[in-house]
Amino acid sequence: MELAHSLLLNEEALAQITEAKRPVFIFEWLRFLDKVLVAANKTDVKEKQKKLVEQLTGLISSSPGPPTRKLLAKNLAALYSIGDTFTVFQTLDKCNDIIRNKDDTAAYLPTKLAAVACVGAFYEKMGRMLGSAFPETVNNLLKSLKSAESQGRSEILMSLQKVLNGLGGAAASSHRDIYKNARSLLTDRSMAVRCAVAKCLLELQNEAVFMWTAELENIATLCFKALENSNYGVRVAVSKLLGTVMATALMPKQATVMRQNVKRATFDEVLELMATGFLRGGSGFLKSGGEMLKVGGSVNREVRVGVTQAYVVFVTTLGGQWLERSFATFLSHVLDLVSHPRATQTHVEAVYSRRCVSFILRATVGSLLGEKAQIAAAKEICQAIGKQMKAVEAVVNDTSGENKSGAADIAASQHVMVCALQELGSLVQSLNATASPLIQEASIGLLEIVTSVLLHPSMAARLAAAWCLRCVAVALPFQLTPFLDRCAERLNNLKTSPEAVSGYSFAMAALLGGVHQCPLGIPHAKGKMVVSIAEDLLRTAAQNSRLSLQRTQAGWLLLGALMTLGPSVVRYHLPKMLLLWRNVFPRSLKELEAEKARGDSFTWQVTLEGRAGALCAMRSFVAHCPELLTEDVIRKLMTPIECAMTMMSHIPSVIKAHGAHLKASAAMVRLRLYDILALLPPKTYEGSFNALLRELVAEFTLTDNSANTTTSLLRSLCHYDDSVLLGSWLQETDHKSIEDQLQPNSASGSGALEHDPSSIYLRIPAGEAVPGPLPLGVSVIDASVALFGVVFPHVSYKHRLQMLDHFAECVKQAKGVRQQAVQLNIFTAVLSALKGLAENKSTLGPEEVRKSALTLVMGALDNPNPILRCAAGEALGRMAQVVGEATFIARMAQYSFDKLKSARDVVSRTGHSLALGCLHRYVGGIGSGQHLKTSVSILLALAQDGTSPEVQTWSLHSLALIVDSSGPMYRGYVEPTLSLVLTLLLTVPPSHTEVHQCLGRCLGAIITTVGPELQGNGATISTIRSSCLVGCAITQDHSDSLVQAAAISCLQQLHMFAPRHVNLSSLVPSLCVHLCSSHLLLRRAAVACLRQLAQREAAEVCEYAMSLAKNAGDKESSGANVNPFSPGVSSRSDIHCRHQGVNITETGLEGLLFGMLDRETDRKLCSDIHDTLGHMLSSLAVEKLSHWLMLCKDVLAASSDMSTATPLSSGKDEESEKKDEMDDDTMFTTLGEEDKSKPFVAPRWATRVFAADCLCRIINLCENADQAHFDLAMARSAKLRNPTNDLLVLHLSDLIRMAFMAATDHSNQLRMAGLQALEDIIKKFASVPEPEFPGHVILEQYQANVGAALRPAFSQDTPSDIIAKACQVCSAWIGSGVVSDLNDLRRVHNLLVSSLDKVQAGKGSSSQLYRESATTMEKLAVLKAWAEVYVVAMNIKKEAESKPKRTIKNTDDDEDDYGTIDELPPDSLITLVQPELPTLSRLWLAALKDYALLTLPAEFASQLPPDGVSIQFLCSPRPEEPVEHVTACLQALHTLLDSPYARIHIAEDQLIGVELLSVLHRLLLTWNPSSVQLLVTGVVQQIVRAAQDYLQEKRNTLNEDDMEKESCAILGEGGDSGGLVPGKSLVFATMELLMFILVRHMPHLSTKMSDSPSHVAVKTRLSEESARLVAATVTILSDLPSLCSPAGCMTILPTVLFLIARILKDTAIKSADNQVPPPVSAALQGIKSIVTLSLAKTEETQKQWTALIRSTLACILEYSQPEDSMPPPDEVSMLTAIALFLWSASSEIIGVQSLQNGCMNRFKNALNSCDPWVQAKCYQLLLSVFQHSNRALSTPYIHSLAPIVVEKLKAVERNRPASNTELLAVQEGIKVLETLVALGEEQNRVQLLALLVPTLISYLLDENSFASANAASKDLHEFALQNLMHIGPLYPHAFKTVMGAAPELKVRLETAVRASQASKAKAAARQPAPAIHSAPTIKLKTSFF
Repeated sequence: MELAHSLLLNEEALAQITEAKRPVFIFEWLRFLDKVLVAANKTDVKEKQKKLVEQLTGLISSSPGPPTRKLLAKNLAALYSIGDTFTVFQTLDKCNDIIRNKDDTAAYLPTKLAAVACVGAFYEKMGRMLGSAFPETVNNLLKSLKSAESQGRSEILMSLQKVLNGLGGAAASSHRDIYKNARSLLTDRSMAVRCAVAKCLLELQNEAVFMWTAELENIATLCFKALENSNYGVRVAVSKLLGTVMATALMPKQATVMRQNVKRATFDEVLELMATGFLRGGSGFLKSGGEMLKVGGSVNREVRVGVTQAYVVFVTTLGGQWLERSFATFLSHVLDLVSHPRATQTHVEAVYSRRCVSFILRATVGSLLGEKAQIAAAKEICQAIGKQMKAVEAVVNDTSGENKSGAADIAASQHVMVCALQELGSLVQSLNATASPLIQEASIGLLEIVTSVLLHPSMAARLAAAWCLRCVAVALPFQLTPFLDRCAERLNNLKTSPEAVSGYSFAMAALLGGVHQCPLGIPHAKGKMVVSIAEDLLRTAAQNSRLSLQRTQAGWLLLGALMTLGPSVVRYHLPKMLLLWRNVFPRSLKELEAEKARGDSFTWQVTLEGRAGALCAMRSFVAHCPELLTEDVIRKLMTPIECAMTMMSHIPSVIKAHGAHLKASAAMVRLRLYDILALLPPKTYEGSFNALLRELVAEFTLTDNSANTTTSLLRSLCHYDDSVLLGSWLQETDHKSIEDQLQPNSASGSGALEHDPSSIYLRIPAGEAVPGPLPLGVSVIDASVALFGVVFPHVSYKHRLQMLDHFAECVKQAKGVRQQAVQLNIFTAVLSALKGLAENKSTLGPEEVRKSALTLVMGALDNPNPILRCAAGEALGRMAQVVGEATFIARMAQYSFDKLKSARDVVSRTGHSLALGCLHRYVGGIGSGQHLKTSVSILLALAQDGTSPEVQTWSLHSLALIVDSSGPMYRGYVEPTLSLVLTLLLTVPPSHTEVHQCLGRCLGAIITTVGPELQGNGATISTIRSSCLVGCAITQDHSDSLVQAAAISCLQQLHMFAPRHVNLSSLVPSLCVHLCSSHLLLRRAAVACLRQLAQREAAEVCEYAMSLAKNAGDKESSGANVNPFSPGVSSRSDIHCRHQGVNITETGLEGLLFGMLDRETDRKLCSDIHDTLGHMLSSLAVEKLSHWLMLCKDVLAASSDMSTATPLSSGKDEESEKKDEMDDDTMFTTLGEEDKSKPFVAPRWATRVFAADCLCRIINLCENADQAHFDLAMARSAKLRNPTNDLLVLHLSDLIRMAFMAATDHSNQLRMAGLQALEDIIKKFASVPEPEFPGHVILEQYQANVGAALRPAFSQDTPSDIIAKACQVCSAWIGSGVVSDLNDLRRVHNLLVSSLDKVQAGKGSSSQLYRESATTMEKLAVLKAWAEVYVVAMNIKKEAESKPKRTIKNTDDDEDDYGTIDELPPDSLITLVQPELPTLSRLWLAALKDYALLTLPAEFASQLPPDGVSIQFLCSPRPEEPVEHVTACLQALHTLLDSPYARIHIAEDQLIGVELLSVLHRLLLTWNPSSVQLLVTGVVQQIVRAAQDYLQEKRNTLNEDDMEKESCAILGEGGDSGGLVPGKSLVFATMELLMFILVRHMPHLSTKMSDSPSHVAVKTRLSEESARLVAATVTILSDLPSLCSPAGCMTILPTVLFLIARILKDTAIKSADNQVPPPVSAALQGIKSIVTLSLAKTEETQKQWTALIRSTLACILEYSQPEDSMPPPDEVSMLTAIALFLWSASSEIIGVQSLQNGCMNRFKNALNSCDPWVQAKCYQLLLSVFQHSNRALSTPYIHSLAPIVVEKLKAVERNRPASNTELLAVQEGIKVLETLVALGEEQNRVQLLALLVPTLISYLLDENSFASANAASKDLHEFALQNLMHIGPLYPHAFKTVMGAAPELKVRLETAVRASQASKAKAAARQPAPAIHSAPTIKLKTSFF
């Protein structure tokens, strides 16, 4: 492949490779050329142009495949536009000649197509330069169009499109010719041709005015015809053409209007044309209105769906502003469609039409309008509903019967109502809380209008109104309770109206179903209210036959809805429910029998409806309250259920007796029965299996059903990947909700609420906007199939065999269409059963069962219906999985092998190739390994069958399954498979999109199989990798979106395994273009890929995306368009829907993704966008802080604009006003241009919430990045050093502004996010000082903003969760200490006071809207906030008290007396808290009491711990609790233990302390963060200190009473025996907890840990937090002995000393800066306090004590020995420890020879250390040892170590100090010598001085060397001189003796003194001031000598 990378084609290399590889080589060269031409030097290109043209034109006639010809044409055109254009006409002529050639053979076709492609590319690139040749070219193309086959037709039309695009208006003379020739092909039998024509005409209508004037009606008719029998691709292309032409007719483009005087079409004309298609389909054009009313002939569904899409294109093209202006007209038109008799001929057709209209409204109103415009649209819809309802009421109230067509009007109005109400509901739901103006403005009357529809005569309209109310309540939860109350009241008042009973019960059920979407819920009492209403309805049902049915249905519906509230509510009503259920059904078989004879058809209908309702309520109970399903309850439920099963068999005779209209009610009972049984464990109804299975089988084999109804479940039971085999059957698109109508199974896509009213309260299936249960006929079959799958695994083999045989018989008996239906149902049931078996891990059964199943399945593999073949393949795979025997699998595989070898028909070949794929899919590589070779070879052969694309599709799909499932076993087949895939990619016509999709899947599977190997550099791997890349390049360039999506996932896989080889610079821009695709799957694939890329390489991704924005400008001009759409009209039509190609502006990819969040509704897509932005944020936000903050700010700013500006011109009011004044003409011309620059919709609330979350994440990221982000002084200096430095603190005003905007928004979610951000900002910035005003912090200037952001959260109608959050922020703000001014404090404080008043007022104050727990949450939040404020206030007060006071000290020390307040600073918080304290303390206590009572079982009431809530909470914090809650409780405990009362309490009753410690210990087991551990150690320390104080107090009182010492000795834990009892001993509990913390940070301390095999002995430095923790634990450990009696001490000291010594060893590690880590200093402190313990030294314990101290010292001596493997110990710390023992312990204990020697050795080592710091410290410690008061201890050390000291100091003369540390060492050493001199007796003084003085003199320098010496050396000289001067007068006699003995010393000293005086004199002369000479020196000197 490398050889292909050259500017000219390497013909030698080409000649050397095999024929098969040449096409790939050529393609690779063209790919290289494509990249290189743009970047190459023009002169280079021109030099080689001639040769290049020759090579390229030569390739035209080498029969290139589709991708090759596309690239070839592109390169040729590019070459001419870069180089010279002399020979372009020659080349063009050559191409034209080829096109004219009469050779029609298949072999010549690729050459012709290549020539056609080249012509198109030339014109697209060079346009008018080739103007002179264009008439001939166009004629030539049109001529060959007539005779061409389908591939040729597509290619010619695509070229014509390019010719038109390149020439623009200059091609006008040929427009009509092209139009005439192309239009007839709109109904071509090839779908690819239809698509090509549509695209060509779309290009044509840009300039050809006649298309949207004179020819407008004909175009419409043509489009309708083109939609008949179309596929999805054609519908998309034709609807785009139709919609765009209609939009252009209404609003032509400026330029074309200027050229010709055009008559514009009116809005009505355009809409009427569109309506014709919707209502009539393509069957001829209507001239008169009269004909339209003649009902007859059905509307073609494909046409209706296509026209629906066209409506959306039409509106989208005209844009959001147009829609806003014309919405009323448009709405009434669209709603009229669905009221037309032709749209509603049958019920299912009516539902389909409604679906279409809803789609039009959702796709336009939902995505084109901003939030403000949506509110306006909602008002319009309300008015439309109101108008309709008035008309209905007029008919209903018209008793005279004059209005004959009234009934028809009502029937039509119901569909209008459904559409309008659904859209209204969807609008409100998407607006969420921002929809509140709709409810609050009385003039709109939304609620009145919607509730009025609850009385509509039609059930569908009533249900739609109920659904709409549910949407409103979910969006605005504060409305939920009032709605419920209102409906209950109306239901009671209008009991006698059947419509009211039905409508209001629907509404209540809908509202109850919505409760689960409202976190704050509804008051508990509402459940009771619902039950009483329902009971009342059921009780009174029999009283009035006119109301019986409605009341029965309503009663059970409400009870079913009640169950959705969950066990907490239902628990109370369960006994009553069980009774109601039992009473609905007969008690015994006898009663059942008797019942049959009684009653008429009406009573039976009511009975059946009642029983169906009861079963439905049961099902709801089982589904929503699984916790209440005890065995006893199930037993009670089974009684009515079994009765219902028995009743099933009686129903047919009842129907016979009373008429067929009971069939529906009977079917409803069956549906409810199947539904509930599917939810219960099958064991519970084992006894009824036989009867039940008979019913089920009869149901789905259509035994008693004359209609050929098919199940809808096959879709979900087939594998999602198989969608490619079934066309668009399974694919997800943006049009899914309407495309479903065209699916093959019964009533597909005709879901509607009226089919099953219970769905109004059930949860909506994911991905659906409105619940749409299918018609009863289909639902019942679905339920039977699902239940069959549940029961089958539990049925005996005998019955399984009977059923399977029966299925075969059923299929045989049925004929034609019915056979297909029966077979589909049976297959779905069998699949369902096999799936059940697999899930239960049970087997299919013995040989005969398998055989029967196999026969059934194999028979369907040859079925002409592809869906059945697909299901059969799936069943076969599942069977193999369930049987799991190699022989059985081999038999199945062999059968298919044989079939495939012999069969020639498409059907068998496709079915059996899929069978192979499914076998491998379900048995995996291992199970089917031996068949792998045969399977692969057969499928590879089938894939080459060019005559049948279908066979290629199925075989390639199966191949992909095999590659996927075989994993590494496939490695041997990779090369042949890859080469086949490439060959096919290069040769299969692009119109066979399914084949290309499967090729893409194969490629992806191969990449996964080769996997990480792809990184390698071997020859074979390089070839495989480059083949994969070529494959990706071909698929990436395909015109079909799904193929492109496959290419993206291939590249994504490649990037995962071999990131270096994926070229991001080209991949990322193409992904960005796809983000604007109109295909959901392509957008999904692009975002998924970006998500993966952003995880690793966010910066590169953003950079490459920006390059797209930069290039867009240049490319437009050069003509190489980045746009995936042609630049003509689509640039206009896509501004709105897809942002004109790709709209990456300066906000980059991030901005585009934020924009997508506003448009996309697909969950998966949105979550991937969130993740992608999250990854980008984590990687880039800190570096590009301003950019990301701007992004968030721009998004959030929309919330403040909501109130002022129109959503479309964000914030530019004047402009929009000006625009309204313009005249029509200019107005519609500016539409296109205006909108390009602005995003067309202001960000919606959900996007704003995400932006606010991003803000919090940015703050956290900065916190982890650099402290300078939170330090203004550091930030400013960093900014000065480097202006690109961007630090968070510099953006503080922006942060506050954003948090403010969010916190004061309409949307509750956004307010929550805003308050969270505000809290984060307060916490992170509270302590940041303001450098310019010392003593102040930077947040002070924002006091007003914070107050203003908090105020709205405390308004009367704020929901509890927001108030709770706001209280938290308030307490954080008050507690942060930022607010220094009393008035500002007061403002925020008043907010808290107001909320406290609310808490005090209790229930009576405001009517309760939410569930009690919400109110409780609010109350507790208020109390918690006050408690936090109180803690802060007390702390401030304590600090103030502890500072020395200027006034007279207050004698009164009592804490609870507030007498000291007057002397506190006046602005202290406590003055504000003071007035509320009485109330607060009462409420706090009450809350603690409630909590304690709630959490303790009755029998423990006596043991209530006094510390209340904190302990309670800490006992059982749930893992999902935020850490803040745990830390808050721990801080509360800490504060609590500050008060003397609590400390005495906990010390007196030791068990409380122990209990508290065990709670803390448990807490540590579950909570890892160091912050929690630190707080825990703080609390433990408080407990230990409290115990210490208490014990000390006791000991003092004993001493005062002067009792015998004995009783004092047994005070403390351990008494006289020394035993500590676990569970009762505080010391033991403390040690247990501390040990736990220590082991967590230093695992090797525990022998268990260090001996375990997994333990690796690695000594790493402790982190800073760990070090602090270990230090804290050591401090507490060393306090423990003081809590024990002497005997107790002896029990714990071994452990304590061992731990301290070990920690000292492990943490005393030498560091570069000689810092002492906290654990070391804590350990040294601990050793000191333990060694000096007076308590321990009693006679009894003396011996043990001595042994302990000795062994500890021995340990430390051993530890301080450096080991090879370990890092060197810190000798200084170790020596200090040794010195501590020497100082504190008596010489008897440690005067032992061995210890003494050890200690001396350590000191010797340190003295001889090469580190001057160690020497210095050693001298200091020696000094203290030498000075020890006990001479017996110090003397040996002096004798041993003094000589070494002297030696060391003498050596300094030869080796003077070079650094300060070395100097320090010498100075410290001299101090030791001086001390020795001082300690010595008088008679030895001369000898001692004889050591010291010469040493000092040897440090003096002579004049010459002084000048050149370094600083340390000079300092030493000065030091020595000063010391000598000092020693002389101290010991004059001895000094003289020494000096006299050595005259040379005397000379040196004198010289030095003189030099010193001279230098001082000089210095003095320089300084003119004081003239006092340093006389003392002279005196001294004279007195000496």
